[in-house]
Amino acid sequence: MSAQELVLRQRTEILHALCSSGSAEHLDQVLDILLSQGELVPEDYQNIQVPGRSLYTKTRQLLDLVHAKGVDTCVLFYAALKQVLPEGQGAGFSFPGIGSNGEEKEDHPSTSTRTLLAQRPSLVSELQGCVEDALHALVITGHFTSADCNDVRLPVYTPSQQARRLLDHVRAKGESAAKVVLRYVQQKQGSGSSLNQENWTPPKGAPSFESCWKYQKKLSSSVSAQSCFLSTYGGTSHMALDDIYTEGQLELAHYCGDVHGPLGLEDVVGAVGTVNKEADTVLVSGDAGGGKSTLLQRLHLLWARGTLLREFLLLFPFSCRRLNSERQDLSVKELLFDHCCWPDREQEEIFQFILDHPHLILFTFDGLDELKHGFSDEHRLCCPTQRAPVQILLFNLIQGSLMKGVRKVVTSRPEAVGPVLKKHLRKEVLLQGFTPSGIECFVRKHHSDPAVASKVLASLRTKNALLGLCHSPVLCWIVSHCHKELLGCGEGSPRTITDVYLMILQHFFQHRSSPKSTTGTSWLQEHLDTVLHLGQLAFEGIGTSCFIFSPADLETCGVTEKDICMGFLVQSKDMSPTRSKCFEFLHLMMQCFFAALYIVSSNNADRSIISNLFEPQNMRATGLGSSSCFGACSSSAGKQGQALNGEAASEERPNLKITATFVSGLLSQRHRSLWLHCCPSAVTEKRVRQVVRCLSKGMHKHFKSIPPPVDGEKKSMHAMPGFVWLIKCIYEMQDSRVAKDAVSKLEVDHLKLTYCNIGPVECTALAYVLQHLRNPVGLQLDNNSVGDVGVEQLLPCMHNCHSLYLRNNSITDEGIRKLLATGIHCDSFRKIALFNNKLTDACTQHFSHLLKSRQDFLSIRLGNNNITEEGAKQLAEGLKSNRSLKYLGLWGNKIGDAGAVALASALQSSTSLVWLSLVGNGVGNAGAGALANVIRNSTSLEELWLTENCITRSGVECLVQALKENTRMKSVWVINNDLTLEEVEDLRQRESRLTF
Repeated sequence: MSAQELVLRQRTEILHALCSSGSAEHLDQVLDILLSQGELVPEDYQNIQVPGRSLYTKTRQLLDLVHAKGVDTCVLFYAALKQVLPEGQGAGFSFPGIGSNGEEKEDHPSTSTRTLLAQRPSLVSELQGCVEDALHALVITGHFTSADCNDVRLPVYTPSQQARRLLDHVRAKGESAAKVVLRYVQQKQGSGSSLNQENWTPPKGAPSFESCWKYQKKLSSSVSAQSCFLSTYGGTSHMALDDIYTEGQLELAHYCGDVHGPLGLEDVVGAVGTVNKEADTVLVSGDAGGGKSTLLQRLHLLWARGTLLREFLLLFPFSCRRLNSERQDLSVKELLFDHCCWPDREQEEIFQFILDHPHLILFTFDGLDELKHGFSDEHRLCCPTQRAPVQILLFNLIQGSLMKGVRKVVTSRPEAVGPVLKKHLRKEVLLQGFTPSGIECFVRKHHSDPAVASKVLASLRTKNALLGLCHSPVLCWIVSHCHKELLGCGEGSPRTITDVYLMILQHFFQHRSSPKSTTGTSWLQEHLDTVLHLGQLAFEGIGTSCFIFSPADLETCGVTEKDICMGFLVQSKDMSPTRSKCFEFLHLMMQCFFAALYIVSSNNADRSIISNLFEPQNMRATGLGSSSCFGACSSSAGKQGQALNGEAASEERPNLKITATFVSGLLSQRHRSLWLHCCPSAVTEKRVRQVVRCLSKGMHKHFKSIPPPVDGEKKSMHAMPGFVWLIKCIYEMQDSRVAKDAVSKLEVDHLKLTYCNIGPVECTALAYVLQHLRNPVGLQLDNNSVGDVGVEQLLPCMHNCHSLYLRNNSITDEGIRKLLATGIHCDSFRKIALFNNKLTDACTQHFSHLLKSRQDFLSIRLGNNNITEEGAKQLAEGLKSNRSLKYLGLWGNKIGDAGAVALASALQSSTSLVWLSLVGNGVGNAGAGALANVIRNSTSLEELWLTENCITRSGVECLVQALKENTRMKSVWVINNDLTLEEVEDLRQRESRLTF
């Protein structure tokens, strides 16, 4: 019997042998062999490997094709089958005798693309363990784009399938790409290991690439040297970044879609969350001290090592703070080479390569909010060789007018980012600070002695307010740095941001002072000259957006070598070899703190500064913007006009707000004694009254803007970020009388603070002020960054919240445990909404206890979490004894039929439940039947939502029959279930209360 006849006769056995395991590997290997022998052409292969087609269908098509091609092809097919199948697996069918036709054909490929086919089986074997390295070789030679790489990397592919996918893409790209892969494999075989960018050499014949490759090594070496030690906080600790780096919480901005699970560093530049594919710029936004610069530094280091961002051949890092000091007009070429890394040779060829291969280039700009000029897209620039002021160059790079296709990553505080910039973004990633586990990880990394770290952590756990502050990486660093002061402070531990900065101020002074201190003199009085000198420098710089100071700037403010030696100023990295030695503060927050110290302690401070500082519309009028100091800053400002331009004119200036917050804290009752020897007490008291008056005026201005309630609704206030800032200032003052006065005229039923960038620090301040409300309110904090730490900070005001809305806040079961442990004792607290958090079945036992204990609780909404049937059963235990709950929302979970049955059993005799949502829970007919009994027996239920489940007609029939026995029921929603159009139409006519 011929091989062709055997293919027909043994079709079932062959299908079983190739498909029964469920893996496509055997089929793929047979296809590889037939392709390499020329029995299949690429078009045949593509017709078989159609995406989405089942394995059995693909195999049947191959058998049909082999049979149609004739006896010779069938013989080779059997030879391939025998080669691929393990011994014993083909025992169910016989192989034909394989003669000369079964031997490998002589083949002398004349091109690289033909070689890819002829050597396909061995190439798949060679590549499957090093697909990433091969992709990197193709990217840096300009043959593959990020999209090509992503297509190969799809997680549905096995390593061997990824290798085949890569070869398919390469063949489509042509001869040049095929040469790169073959050369790569040849060098890999020679080295005996996979190759990386350090030891792989590109094909010859591309002079610009050869030059660029050498330049890449120099650039990566430079970037590595700049990134290997922690540069934030002045790098004073000389800590290796690997030893101290702790990941913060990364999330997508609300308009960038919803991603379940945490984001990693690779997702910053990756495709996840892309909203504008035509844009090139990714924004990383976060509060001052939130770790943005350190995150960029980590990205830089991993790129230089070749372990991340491998799709980019060249990475150019820029500091907007240092670009502020650039007085000359620049071209793109000068920006890259003068400010990052100068090529030793062939500058023109390298720059041309950058222009020709934009997808291989990455720019990073740290601290966009530190530019003197706000973002503007009015001045367009398209020519990369044309010189322009540095901010115009930067703005055109961000919006894509210049260097289109080059990926850019920009960091900024959220207050400095307006709609003009956002329309040019590819996506926005939010850096939200440390989680509780992140705080612990950072503290343990910071202390080489585990015993000390454990003591610091134990101390933090007993100081709730301080633990909330440590959510911010810069404050966590200060607390760790000043651990001796922290452990010795007893009951007087830091509670506010001002407290923490005063702690490090005292720490620096005491560790750098002579032991022969003046007896009877306070530490601040002893170092008052240094405080005033550095304070004036900081104060003048904040007003002109100047953060790098020349020797002339220091001399103007009286800063001496002794002042510098205190450690608050560190030498700035020079922007060019000819630039004189410059200085900057340890951190921008430290500069704001010293500016506030100057305002509070100086006798020379203008009387109008405080009032102007707290009223944004007067900020331009303050002396903060009119200094004649700082040549670099003022000359640039003179060249481009006012220091406030473009979007900055409408956006609030965050550095002034931070300074105002510190001023509030420094003038609090607990710190007022510090200023007794600095300025007359009458002056200090007057400044205190000024701050209190400004805060009261600001709060009442917000209250006056509250619109009257709509008929039938209660009065509500939608607060803005400016309101949250005022709350933080009040908290820094730590004066309950000020807090009570601030909210004395707040008469609303609902306080809405959505999308206000509220984290644990803001929660602490909110709780401090809102606990003084006259009447309970509904507090809506949806779409913020509250987290478990923030939940704990809110507990002091729980007695004044009748409703708490915390949708999309990264809260876990542990946060809920603490929240409900307090909330269960708060009589006013009756509603909670926790849609889209990180809750699991573990949280339901706490809700069950709440339902058993509180017979006045009204609403629980837990949609879009990770609650399964076990969690539903826990809730059911609480529902059995509860007689008050009116609203229960569990949409977007995974309770299934078993969970629905458990809930239905508990709710059958409910006399209170009005609304129940089980949308998107995998509920089928069994669940629908159980819920039909609830409809039949309940005297209160009005709405039942069962949209997007898997209920068929029989399940809906149960609901129809139940509705006939309940005239109170208003609607049952069954959109997107397993019903045909005919069934929907029939059921709709029979029961109008069904919504399809």
